[in-house]
Amino acid sequence: MGTNGSTMLEPLRQGLPPIDPATVSNSASCALPPAYEAVRGARKFTRATLAQWDLTERFDDVALVVSELVTNALRHALPSESTPDYAPEYGSDEGRNTPPVRLHLMRWTSRLVCAVRDPSHKSPETRSRDEDFAAESGRGLFLVDSFSDSWGWHPLAGTLQGKVVWALFRLGQE
Repeated sequence: MGTNGSTMLEPLRQGLPPIDPATVSNSASCALPPAYEAVRGARKFTRATLAQWDLTERFDDVALVVSELVTNALRHALPSESTPDYAPEYGSDEGRNTPPVRLHLMRWTSRLVCAVRDPSHKSPETRSRDEDFAAESGRGLFLVDSFSDSWGWHPLAGTLQGKVVWALFRLGQE
């Protein structure tokens, strides 16, 4: 896992909430393996990044949302033959193998965006308010909606295939 600056932000700029991408003050990105242990790695990466940005007070909410977005990507966006030990090639990103799931954290002065990129073009599925929330699974995007200020998704364009699901957190006073 490591950070990556503006080169990874370019495909994320389309479809994000109305924020000027040129004003991003910090960004970090990490590739996640197609294994459920990646959720723990994503939380660890988020903790370290938020500490570096002096945002540790936001960790609990942000980590919950990151966990849900990464879990959804691993569970619903990878090919059906994917198992925790399966690590296929997912195309190329300027000549390099593209990881199946990637976490991006972007900070503006008053906002933080968590974005998870995956190889699927399928839209995220949300539960209707009438469905059974006592069910064992299916509440992830409801939690994302509850703990973030807004969220959404968009398909990627260009050489990257798939989609990005993002969640926005307001920081401080606006």
